[in-house]
Amino acid sequence: MKNAQSNVEGKKFVGAAAAQLIQNGMVAGMGTGSTIAFLIQELARRVREEGLKFVAVPTSFQSRILCLDLGISVRDMQDTASLDLAIDGADEVDPDLNLIKGGGASQTREKIVAAMAKEFVVVVDESKLVSRLGSTFPVPIEVLPSARCYVECAIRELGGEPALRMAVRKDGPVVTDNGSFVYDVRFVPAADLRAIDKNLHSIPGIIETGLFFGMTARVLVGGGVPGNMTLRTLIRPS
Repeated sequence: MKNAQSNVEGKKFVGAAAAQLIQNGMVAGMGTGSTIAFLIQELARRVREEGLKFVAVPTSFQSRILCLDLGISVRDMQDTASLDLAIDGADEVDPDLNLIKGGGASQTREKIVAAMAKEFVVVVDESKLVSRLGSTFPVPIEVLPSARCYVECAIRELGGEPALRMAVRKDGPVVTDNGSFVYDVRFVPAADLRAIDKNLHSIPGIIETGLFFGMTARVLVGGGVPGNMTLRTLIRPS
C-alpha cells in the first residue's frame, strides 16, 4: 500500500528539483496539480532569494492564482505562441513516456501548453509510473455540455464506459476553465488507446482527451522515503 506521507514528500522533492530547470529570461508553461504547486512554491523562493526573472504561462485558474499570490509574473495563454519550456504533472506515465492527464480537469489547456513548448518535462512521484496506460486511472475527456448525450453514446460504441465527473462541495458536474464537462472513461485492458484516441478526436462535441502520446521529452521521478528521497530522469525512447 502506498505511504501517503512518502507520496507527498516525493511530489515536494521532484517539484523543487524541476524548479532548477527554469532559467533567467524564460517564458515557461506551468501545469496544474499538487506536484506543480510545490514547483511554483520553489520558483517563488528563487524569485525572492535568487532574483530569478521569468514569466509563467499557467494552464489553469488554480496555477495562475498561486503564481500571482507568490509574486511570479504571468502571461495569458491566448497571448502566447511558443514557450522555452513547459513543466507539468501526470496521472499515469507509461514506459514510452506517454501520459494520462486530466485529474485536475485541465487537460485541454495542458496539451496546448505542452505543444507550445520547445521541451515538455513531466514531474511525478514514483506511484504514477505504470506498465500500461489506463491501469489505475480512467481517460479524462472534455466535452461540450450540449453534446453530452451524443458523446456518451459515441464513447460506448468505442468500447468505453463514460462517467460524468461530479463536483465536490458544489452541486452538479465539474465545469472546466473552458466551461465544459469532463467524462472519466474506462476501457478494457487490451484496448488500443492510441487508436481509440484518434477515433475520439473525430467525434463532434469532444474538445480534447487526457491521452498525451509522443509529447514528453523527459520525466523527473521523485521516490524513496521521507528523509532519503531520490531523483530519476527518464528520457523518451528514440
